[in-house]
Amino acid sequence: MIKKEIRLEYVEFSSISELPANIQEMIHMALEVAKKAYSPYSEFQVGAAVELSDGQRLCANNQENKAYPSGICAERSLLFFANGNYPETAVKIMVLVACSDGKLIDMPVYPCGACRQVMMETEERYGEEMEIWMVGAKTTHMIQSMNVLLPLKFSFSH
Repeated sequence: MIKKEIRLEYVEFSSISELPANIQEMIHMALEVAKKAYSPYSEFQVGAAVELSDGQRLCANNQENKAYPSGICAERSLLFFANGNYPETAVKIMVLVACSDGKLIDMPVYPCGACRQVMMETEERYGEEMEIWMVGAKTTHMIQSMNVLLPLKFSFSH
């Protein structure tokens, strides 16, 4: 038997004002679209913004449905749109926010398992890592690649 260990490394920021200007702009985009999320059941509004390799920025939110699990998370909604409409353009940066009653929640929101797999495959599809910013009012976490959040992934090599 061989025991192995996986470590998770991320960067933490205690204030949004510490973040680079482009990330602050993307947070604003994601927060505005989160406020428009269709989430009458959970009342948990999530917004995502991406920056593509050509500099273009896109955003989307979560959409719930009475016929659970027919809804979709903001991350997958946005990546499916980006990959479908800009199939030759890699996603370089993703910003995630969540709000309740129109206000940014205190702690960062993390992608669910299904979203992590889609995010990983987006990196693999383009052969480029995607920087991910998970934003909260009191703290923000940044990772350099989906390998951090999904180290034992199901990939093309399988």
